[in-house]
Amino acid sequence: MNSLPADVFKQIFEDARTPNDWSDQEVDTCLLLKLYNFIKLAPTSGNCQPGRFAFLTHVASKEKLRPALSSGNIDRAIRAPVIVIVAYDPLFYEALPRLYPDVDLRSWYAEDIPFAEETAFRNSTLQGGYLILAARALGLDVLPMSGFDNALVDTIFFEEQGWRSNFLICLGYTKQKECSERLPRLDYDEACLTL
Repeated sequence: MNSLPADVFKQIFEDARTPNDWSDQEVDTCLLLKLYNFIKLAPTSGNCQPGRFAFLTHVASKEKLRPALSSGNIDRAIRAPVIVIVAYDPLFYEALPRLYPDVDLRSWYAEDIPFAEETAFRNSTLQGGYLILAARALGLDVLPMSGFDNALVDTIFFEEQGWRSNFLICLGYTKQKECSERLPRLDYDEACLTL
């Protein structure tokens, strides 16, 4: 497999910044479908795909989220054209006979609920990371966010499905395109071991 062109890495990693404010430009619904169609191709443990995604695009939907947001996140989130609730299905393993038909993986999780919970949380987090990269590749600006009441979000949005929220990702187009100064990052020898 060949490396992608340098300008792709520049867009996804080097030039990307967390937006402070959003422009009025809407995100086309077709782009959200395209985004999900990239996310679903990314690898998860045993192809378990526990991630579930609620795309809040309407003002009424975003306002339902308001009481669950911490005060410091309200304005930044509500003004975003799209808020994605990255969630997971605790019963993700019910789809495994279809998603991984060669081995009976369903029983691994159905018989060990703590293991299933851990797997669902870890892999939905991974899928949220893929969402961030795919969104940036599609030209969207991305604001990942914690700082909200998970139990309240689950009650408001997922009572029927039984899904559980993990974190939020705001999507749109930033008002200001100049690259702001990036905060410091750890160097390789501070964060990595080569063994």
